[in-house]
Order: sequence, then structure tokens, then C-alpha cells
Amino acid sequence: MEALDAAAIRVPGVRVRVVRSCPSTNALLMDEAGALPSLLATEAQTAGRGRRGRRWHARPGKDIAFSLSRLVHRAPRELSALSLVAGVAAARALRALGALGVSLKWPNDLVTASGKLGGILVETRAHGRASLAVIGIGINGPAGGALGGRLRRPVAFLGELLDPLPSRNVVIERIGCELMLALEAFERGGLEAVREEWHALHAHGGQRLRVRLADGRTLSGIADGLAEDGGLRLRTRTGVRAVRSGRVVAARAA
Repeated sequence: MEALDAAAIRVPGVRVRVVRSCPSTNALLMDEAGALPSLLATEAQTAGRGRRGRRWHARPGKDIAFSLSRLVHRAPRELSALSLVAGVAAARALRALGALGVSLKWPNDLVTASGKLGGILVETRAHGRASLAVIGIGINGPAGGALGGRLRRPVAFLGELLDPLPSRNVVIERIGCELMLALEAFERGGLEAVREEWHALHAHGGQRLRVRLADGRTLSGIADGLAEDGGLRLRTRTGVRAVRSGRVVAARAA
């Protein structure tokens, strides 16, 4: 595949860099804590992470791994919605490239009918009167290999959706541009700026879900959109519940 090239990734107003290898693009940008928007892509991550410290597996030189950092001027209590905003931006970019089967799994996965295509990790910290947000995105590239067997779960590949498969530089550029637009909209209007688009992209809208909560318990109900703060609304036997920390472990038609 074509090598990553910072000069070929043009995101207006953003400093773009490429490194051959690093532990984590998110960690590097968090350490730098720069005020200017930055995008860092890598050919290989040695300690890539998903949510709750899970390892993110990416094939060096094949899959997409990058992070974008930007100051965000919204109340800290609203920042939990950033993974939803980033998901909309990434799905929007991939669909514009022709990957029409891409949808979103709450709270931070890019999925297709075949399985998980990619993931999003958002980290924030106070930075003066604003917050520094670092958004990491990992996407499976060309089809092939034993990634699905290694992870013991269904996975999807961008190469299954796009033929020919565009260069990683093009994919990163498109997502980076959409991320910047979505973050600008979030600053102006909060989660409301992308709520309806997220609903339209939700892979499990109206389905019966089983969600594993942060404390290990499970909750079942019918997916009913997003709560005001970005939590997943479930219509359960005892009423509507909003899940703010958890993961969807099963879904079926209601």
C-alpha cells in the first residue's frame, strides 16, 4: 500500500505529521497539549488503545491509525458526547468515499453488516478556559489476514466496501476535514448539531439491545435514540433508562 505522507494529507488549519511508529498517537498528542489543531498519523502503533484500556490491534502499514487534537470550548459535562460527534464525522467521510454500509454502534464504534470496522477513543483535559480534546481513530484497511480470529469477534474491512481501496492518505484527509467541521458545529450547538444525523446512522435504532454496564450488570431494552447528554436511551419494562457507560453486547429486531 501507499506509504503515509504528511504532504498528501491536507486538513485546513491543522498541522499534519506522520511517524513510522509510536506507542500511541493519542498519548503523544496529549503529552504535547498544543493549542493549535494537530493531526498525527502512524504506520504502526505499539500500544494502541481502545476504550477502558483495551488494546487496539492494527496491522502495520495496512490499517489506519491517527489522532486529531483541538481545543474545544464547551462545558466539561458536554465532552462525553465527543465520541458521538467524531463517529458522525468519520461515517460521513467514509460514506462520501462510497462506503455506504458504514453505520455507528453506541458509543464509539464504526460498524458494517460484517462486523466492527473501526473504533474511536476520545481523551480530554482542561486547558485554560477550554478543553484539549484528542480524538483517536483506528480503521481496518484491506481485507485479509487473521485479525477476526485473533480478536474472536466479527470484523469488517474498508477493502470490502471500496474497490479500488483509496490510499490511507485520502481516507485520513477526508475524515480529518469532517472532524474539524463536526467539532466546529459542536462548539456552536453542542450535541444537537449532530443528534439527528447520529440517529440516522445508528446501526441498532429500534432494536432490542443487551448492554453490559460499567459495573458488570446487564440491561435490556429497545434502543430509543440518545439522551440529552449523549447516553443511550433504552425503553425497558420499568421505563426509559439512559445508559452513560457500557457497551452493547447483543442486538436483535424488536
